Amino acid sequence: MKPHLRIAIAILALSTLASAADAARVRVVRRPHRTTVTVRTGFPLHRRLPTVYVRPARVAVRVAPRVYLAPVVFAPAVVPVPAADLQVWRDHEGLEREDEWTDFTLNVDSRGTKLLLEVTEGDARISFAEVVFDNGDAQVVDFDDRVHEPGLYSLLDFRDGRKVDHVRVVAQAEDEESEIALRLLR
Repeated sequence: MKPHLRIAIAILALSTLASAADAARVRVVRRPHRTTVTVRTGFPLHRRLPTVYVRPARVAVRVAPRVYLAPVVFAPAVVPVPAADLQVWRDHEGLEREDEWTDFTLNVDSRGTKLLLEVTEGDARISFAEVVFDNGDAQVVDFDDRVHEPGLYSLLDFRDGRKVDHVRVVAQAEDEESEIALRLLR
């Protein structure tokens, strides 16, 4: 074989390998599918709800809302951090600004008397929180799409001690990233 033909074949082989290496670095970023907020009959908020990205619950919800109680308007009352032995359950969800409105569910499956909401790592705009109890009663807390700064807030008191099945929240990060945590106290 002639030397210049060998060089041409080597160059062709190297360029093919380089193209394959470049192709391996290509990342396809799929944006989440956006949809309107889905609510059941009797949902107590009667305003236009945002278009959201729905994150699937980490654990399947056990109880669907059966009866909606009268909505509660959120009053942003900052509370002190409770003693660790009072906390029955805690979970959180991270939000990113580029996802815009996000609908997420945190599975509680625990009994308590007070539910706290904590905004950490940046401001968050919250539309509503839907607290579903084990008997199917659902309490909607209306945040009216307002922005809340980082802090620990009282979300809902139920002094008689109730078992909470799950909490659904519709929110978005106002900063690059934000986090919403929920705590159930005994």
